[in-house]
Parts: sequence; C-alpha cells; structure tokens
Amino acid sequence: MITHIAIASVFVQDIDASRDFYVDVLGFQLKDDITLGEGYRWCTVNHPSQPELAVHLTVPGPPFSAELVEAMNRAQADGGLNGLGMSVDDCQKTYEELSAKGVEFLQEPEERPYGVEALCRDNSGNWIVLVEPREFTPADLSS
Repeated sequence: MITHIAIASVFVQDIDASRDFYVDVLGFQLKDDITLGEGYRWCTVNHPSQPELAVHLTVPGPPFSAELVEAMNRAQADGGLNGLGMSVDDCQKTYEELSAKGVEFLQEPEERPYGVEALCRDNSGNWIVLVEPREFTPADLSS
C-alpha cells in the first residue's frame, strides 16, 4: 500500500543554480547532492516543514530521447514547464519577500474561491503557484 509521496522531480536548467535558488531564496534545505555513475547527479532539497518530501532537481537528459530533451529545453527557455504548488501562510507577505529577492512573478496575489493565489517562476522558468488556502466548497468554484 502506498503511504505518501516521497519525491517530486523538477526539471531545471542548471542544478547548482537551482539548488541555490531553492535553498537561498525559497528557504528549502539541501537533502542530497551526490554524483553517481556516468556523471548522473542526484540533488534533492526539502522544505523544513515537510522533510519527508524530497524535491529532485534534475536536468533533462537520458533516459529521455534527444528529441524529448530538446523539446523540454525549449519549454524551459519559454518558461512553459509546471513546477510546484506551495501553501503559504500569507500570500501578500510572501509575494513581497520573494519580489525583493528578485523572483519573477507572473501574477500578483489575487483572491480566488479557494484562497489567495500568486504565480511566480523559479530560476529555470518553471511555474510555482503560491496559495494561501481557505475553506471552500465545490459550489464556490462555479460562481
């Protein structure tokens, strides 16, 4: 039986730069950073409040085909890959703090039926959704 999600992968352009972004800018902690056979790099970070979930930072490459890697690199360059969704306790304050650190926002905090939401990008162009959640019902979403 599956008990929980342990790893989520995020494709990045540069592992070192992304590791630093997630640790220094977003407040994650370095979990693992090792090089395995044939130069494969295993780099994970986690958030202090959720140490059981490792975020695997990896560049597109084998075992994916060269064509897929090229398409993923194009999508990254265009800022078109999904990243992570994160809960925040105060979306406006988080927006202000991350903006001051140079994080690119695509959407400032806005009221939604499910809470306050902002949308930014990591340093590889991946979308990160920040949500200050609140209780809602399915009916709240249909209005």
